[in-house]
Amino acid sequence: MGNGKKHIVVLTGAGVSAESGISTFRDNGGLWDKFDPQVVASIDGWRRDKALLLDFYNIRRKELAVVKPNAAHLAIAALEDRYNVDVITQNVDNLHERAGSTRVLHLHGELTKVRPEDSCNESDGFSEAKVFDIGYGEISLGDKSPDGVQLRPHIVWFGEAVPKIGKAIDIVSQADILLIVGSSLSVYPAAGLYRYAPSSAPVYLIDPADVNVRDKRVRHIRAVASEGMKEFVQIPDLTGK
Repeated sequence: MGNGKKHIVVLTGAGVSAESGISTFRDNGGLWDKFDPQVVASIDGWRRDKALLLDFYNIRRKELAVVKPNAAHLAIAALEDRYNVDVITQNVDNLHERAGSTRVLHLHGELTKVRPEDSCNESDGFSEAKVFDIGYGEISLGDKSPDGVQLRPHIVWFGEAVPKIGKAIDIVSQADILLIVGSSLSVYPAAGLYRYAPSSAPVYLIDPADVNVRDKRVRHIRAVASEGMKEFVQIPDLTGK
């Protein structure tokens, strides 16, 4: 990157957006308690009942329209003042971008975007040429692309490949510091990304829950995302104090 700044890679999960009021999926009371992931978050579910899934993600977009980035998102964006920062997120919301982060890789897709259901797959090399942003709008059964194909959410569902995992591995492998925020490291393949960090890179994990990681490099800051970020930015080997 050529500017002499250290490279921080930030891997974020649902916990970073929870304080904005976005429901997590796996925590108690989360979306998986209300909705079966095999129904609303799988390619099989899409094939069974497209109207149901379209409605589910229309509701998620409406929720996203009224929430705002929280202190954790803002603190992550502010790291760019002192570091080269790449954010790799498991989240499909746009709160990192709205907070000011300029390099964000979405592993699991983006809620505000849609695409024809026959695109962005193995047959076209996962091209995003036909992906487009609808903001917080809705799509319904019968809403089709110009070439007549039903539109679907630009989301990576269970049963589908995670096409950007290779790029994410490349980014993590170049980290000087790896910071994991709001992830219990239970969703693969993203959960294994930290293993690709260079052996010289310290790894920090901010999450209030117990996390089953036995890597001695990982320093666990047991706090919600906003409080953990306050602690992280005061770490002496980061601030130079």
